[in-house]
Amino acid sequence: MDQVVTKATIDNFEEIGSVERGLLPPRDAGKIMLPDALVESGATSLSLPTRLIGQLGLPFTGTKRVTGSGGHSEANIYESVRLTIQDRSCTMNVWEVPDGVPVLIGQLPLEHFDRVIDMRSHAPIGNRAHGDAVVNRAAFAYNES
Repeated sequence: MDQVVTKATIDNFEEIGSVERGLLPPRDAGKIMLPDALVESGATSLSLPTRLIGQLGLPFTGTKRVTGSGGHSEANIYESVRLTIQDRSCTMNVWEVPDGVPVLIGQLPLEHFDRVIDMRSHAPIGNRAHGDAVVNRAAFAYNES
């Protein structure tokens, strides 16, 4: 099966606020532009290799138990970033993966962007059920009775 990749920009969310408040020059804010982030619906969240977490200067927040192809282990979690793909952005905490593992954009960011994986074009595309509009499905889950 061919891999699905996309261009992505990842910004240190805390530093975005510092730039907006005039406390940090824009050139000093952590930002990474990736030509080939792997879109992986089997992954849950946003995972970055250790070296990119260091490059962004993300603060460590704790660990969580995870299950992957290698069984159970602990994953380090880091403060939020702003993830942007295809002109849509969301804020996500980061899960650490070893260097050598690609950046993984998982199911939660895809759902936030209302994107699905199109295997013909090998790209994330807008959910055809919603046209090009972003639909927040959670808003429709509540039913007043």
